Amino acid sequence: MVVGYQEYIRELNGDNPQSRLESLRKLKEAIDRGDIPKAVDKGYVNNHIHTIYSFSPYSPTKAIWMAYSAGLTTAGIMDHDSISGAKEFIEAGRIIGIATTIGVECRVDFSQTPLKGRRINNPDQHSIAYIALHGIPHTQIARVKEFFAPYTVERNKRNRQMIQKINDIFKDYNIQLDFDKEVIPLSQYHDGGSITERHLLFALSKKIVRSFGKGQKLVDFLKIDLGIDIKPKIEKYLLDENNDFYEYDLLGVLKSDLVDKIYIDATLECPDVRKVLAFAKEIGAISAYAYLGDVEDSVTGDKKSQKFEDHYIELLFEVIKDLGFDAVTYMPTRNTMDQLKRVKELCRQYDLFEISGEDINSPRQSFICQALDNPLFENLIDSTWALIGHEIAATKDISDGMFSSKTISKYSDLKKRIEVYKKIGIEETRGR
Repeated sequence: MVVGYQEYIRELNGDNPQSRLESLRKLKEAIDRGDIPKAVDKGYVNNHIHTIYSFSPYSPTKAIWMAYSAGLTTAGIMDHDSISGAKEFIEAGRIIGIATTIGVECRVDFSQTPLKGRRINNPDQHSIAYIALHGIPHTQIARVKEFFAPYTVERNKRNRQMIQKINDIFKDYNIQLDFDKEVIPLSQYHDGGSITERHLLFALSKKIVRSFGKGQKLVDFLKIDLGIDIKPKIEKYLLDENNDFYEYDLLGVLKSDLVDKIYIDATLECPDVRKVLAFAKEIGAISAYAYLGDVEDSVTGDKKSQKFEDHYIELLFEVIKDLGFDAVTYMPTRNTMDQLKRVKELCRQYDLFEISGEDINSPRQSFICQALDNPLFENLIDSTWALIGHEIAATKDISDGMFSSKTISKYSDLKKRIEVYKKIGIEETRGR
């Protein structure tokens, strides 16, 4: 990077959205002048990038810069229970010239379905599952904010209770957290963001580092006092006092081993799945079940080895199809080839749209999913352009969305629909 532009890059994560966007404009001008090398578009896509409006090291503008710099051709924002970063994300994409999609990830209640009592895709609670609303029309952003606002309030009631459980565990070590003073400031709650379990544990990570410092003393505390089994790779990170991502690595350890000790079941903050699916139809969004699959060695380092949907996957697909889901979203780097082939076949069998994205919420994660180089996943690039086309069309008129009754009656074949909306996505974005 050319000396003289580092301040603009730092400001991409500043406190003010307009200043963040203005810094991106300055960087784009420098690129156009040739002062900064233009990033190489490698043709990759990613529809699942978290920002500071849920939990992430990146503002919406910085996320777009990271996506652009990595060589993504498209980027999608996906925050938990929040769409408040979407307008900034869209504008940042326009500035730098990268196509965008917007969405929301949320937890829903499956207890009134045949999946009641099962561990679905949520490591922490049975009958509760993560789903995504993709391709939200830009005219519906305010409605999405309004829909999720009461669930965010309920979530913070539970967050406060979990902070108390953290304080009970750590009281003998003189470590105590104040939700208002030490957790909320780590979030964008004041601007419509959500506060997740990661925020609680990130605040705890910071407190532990302040108490024990970085290195051997902290590692001994985790292993001896807390009885945490740390993987050798992560222990090496924590022994490195010059590790720039130290608190994020510590967060991963705590999330993997501490959540089950502090977790309180989510109830009022998780709407019934049918309510969310009905809302998705109303606003013209594409509803997607988020496939996780059995976990052996977690690529993100924050999940234990656990069994999820794979041993009842046929029932899962029957249920989500019956409920009216439009799509399944999955992350190729998280699963084995056998898992992925099975999911792809079931999507074909049940006529479900396939969407992919790599869950970005840590500075160690790559924005690029090299699994997309495999011809088997070429359809995920096509589907992303179709998703972009849907978002463009549905923003103009909800009835022209990819899964509207009007569109389905015109193009009943999903493959044909994908081709139609892919063409819209490419022509509308590359022709502007």
